Amino acid sequence: MRQPRILMCPPNYYGIEYEINPWMSRSRGSVASEARQQWQALHDILVSLGVTVELLPPQPGLPDLVFTANAGLVFRQRFFSSRFRHDVRARESPHFEAWFAAHGFTVEHLPEGVYFEGAGDALFCGPTLFAGYRIRSDVRGHQHIAQAIGKQVLPVELVNPRFYHLDTCFCPLAPGEAIWFPEAFDAYGRKVLQAHIPRLLTVSEAEAHRFGCNAVVVGRTVIHNTGCERMAEELQRWGYRSIATPLDEFLKAGGSAKCLTLRLDGEEAAVWD
Repeated sequence: MRQPRILMCPPNYYGIEYEINPWMSRSRGSVASEARQQWQALHDILVSLGVTVELLPPQPGLPDLVFTANAGLVFRQRFFSSRFRHDVRARESPHFEAWFAAHGFTVEHLPEGVYFEGAGDALFCGPTLFAGYRIRSDVRGHQHIAQAIGKQVLPVELVNPRFYHLDTCFCPLAPGEAIWFPEAFDAYGRKVLQAHIPRLLTVSEAEAHRFGCNAVVVGRTVIHNTGCERMAEELQRWGYRSIATPLDEFLKAGGSAKCLTLRLDGEEAAVWD
């Protein structure tokens, strides 16, 4: 297994400053000290597992920069920068692009007018890239990525606004294995996933709303938000080690463990020739 490398961004300026998904409420807000503790605990768990964590400098006025999964898609030494649907997040892209350019990646862009929100909506399971669309990303963006990387890309439609990115309702574990919340997809999307992934661990609606699917996989270890006890038991039966860590301050913005991380060496479940 190659050395895991993950990009994170400290939550110095994290907060609920706007509302672009059903989880966000400016009136409820977030508690900065708790967010910092929860982020640090996730960071320290990853380091304890042998992950090299790279840090993107936080920036004032960009509260969601902490969700590095949305920066773009990493494929080998290529970085396909996201084209965000919402202007409040589009301001993040220059910071992500500058970081990747400075660290030896080739920065590439999608065509104008085509929305694509990175690893939030594009996840490898084995050699296939599964790509969520409709709420944040476009099918045309996935088609562009498929041509650019020469891999099979299978779009799946997301139909529940609470599960607006693919990584909120789908988590590859290894080739042929994944966690999912079926009700987040349309009927055809469910068929696509069932046809291409032999083992699917279904989470309950309650645990899906705890963002159980928004987990980080490091080898045979799965790190996820608390409150997903049944999913954790199932993972252990499947031979995985489960680590729960509280991330409720980030759930207030519609994010959890996976959203806070971006694999710089590619998703661990990916099989690249």
